[in-house]
Amino acid sequence: MFKLETIISLAKRRGFVFQSSEIYGGINGCWDYGPLGVELLLNLKNAWWREMTFRDDIEGLDASILMHPKVWEASGHLMQFSDPMIDNKTSKARYRADNLIEDHIAKLRKKNKNDEANECEKALGLAQEPADFYKIIIDYGITDPVSGTADWTDVRNFNLMFKTFIGSLDDAASTIYLRPESAQGIFVNFKNVMESGRQKIPFGIAQIGKAFRNEINTKNFLFRTREFEQMEMQYFVKPGEEKEWIEYWKEQRWNWYVKYGMKPEKLRWKEHEKLAHYANYAVDIEFEFPFGFGEIEGIHSRTDFDLMAHQKLSGKKLEFVDTVTKERYVPYIVETSGGVSRGLMAFLCNAYDEEITEDNGEKRVVLRFHHKLAPVQVAVFPLVNKDGMPEKAHAIYKDLQKYFKTQYDTSGAIGRRYRRQDEIGTPYCITIDGDTLANNTVTIRERDSMQQETINADNIRNYLFEKFTE
Repeated sequence: MFKLETIISLAKRRGFVFQSSEIYGGINGCWDYGPLGVELLLNLKNAWWREMTFRDDIEGLDASILMHPKVWEASGHLMQFSDPMIDNKTSKARYRADNLIEDHIAKLRKKNKNDEANECEKALGLAQEPADFYKIIIDYGITDPVSGTADWTDVRNFNLMFKTFIGSLDDAASTIYLRPESAQGIFVNFKNVMESGRQKIPFGIAQIGKAFRNEINTKNFLFRTREFEQMEMQYFVKPGEEKEWIEYWKEQRWNWYVKYGMKPEKLRWKEHEKLAHYANYAVDIEFEFPFGFGEIEGIHSRTDFDLMAHQKLSGKKLEFVDTVTKERYVPYIVETSGGVSRGLMAFLCNAYDEEITEDNGEKRVVLRFHHKLAPVQVAVFPLVNKDGMPEKAHAIYKDLQKYFKTQYDTSGAIGRRYRRQDEIGTPYCITIDGDTLANNTVTIRERDSMQQETINADNIRNYLFEKFTE
């Protein structure tokens, strides 16, 4: 397993991810996606979107980020969307109390104090109120990582929603929030989509969109950020049938990650012991990051909580009426929810590899992306910058650029150019040499095996189309 710092360094050096506002010292929990990062993000979202919406029973949606404040009243976010916060009086450092306890549990396990770790973990699982978290911190002698003291404030709840104001007045009547999740935009549009899409239960609504959470502490690169995108699909089912649909979507979502190159041994399921107020079942797909396992997607049974809450507060019926049986009911919801940035980070960590090459014993860094996720699909090189090779190479590059994300590189020895493309995950490199000018053949090199194949230049496009549709 490689260190997280290795991934972060590569991400900056090769143009995947930059610290937001870096020239001003940066801003914690916010990141900018560079030329390769934005391509990887787009490919990831496209792969998810095709998987979800290229079927008869799921419709797409793009809801507004700004929503009526009553949406968040109905959903429970105004009252319950908070994290337990604690400050150390000596260092002035601020922490999420549950994260502080989790880090302590991890330290206990490293010291093989598993019995104490298990007791602490059990207590954390039962914690509900701020006082519960404070008691655990005091009882287990948890100290501040900065000052080493136990000079703690009380634990208090910290609401995670970003508050702003709509219109020209800065007062309570103008208060509005940046959405902390994209799901509520789906719920309030349930009836609109069902009727306009002529859908019947069961059916789903898929959405990719930004969400914002004022996290107490951000950490682990892209894993926990204040601004992020979600890929969510809410599937509306008949009450009592949610269990079978949970099993269906668990299988679908696990297989999607594996289909796009995720190593199965890097994934695991983790069921929730403590459920959110809206759920009667929840399980996460976790990926093994350099810092340990972390959630990349959740599959939840949200019951009818959301639709019932919006129906009650808005006074608008959010029911499904079966035209055959005349039965009417508020559907239950099975949710699949994954983070785009977490997904990108997981696929980046999954793809990263180092090896010593057999030909010259040098270290090769390679990103083994699935070819449909790779930010650059093809690279074109003239072997040397003379004898008509650059002109021929550039003509091939311009043709391929119409169909594939393609780079053109003339800088340095051919081996060095291969290494640069390996490091960004380019599946195929095409070299134009003397044989190209003599008999119209090119050399195509495959990233993972480093095997080279000679084909006619007129067949390049068809060769690549075949490879990318496998």
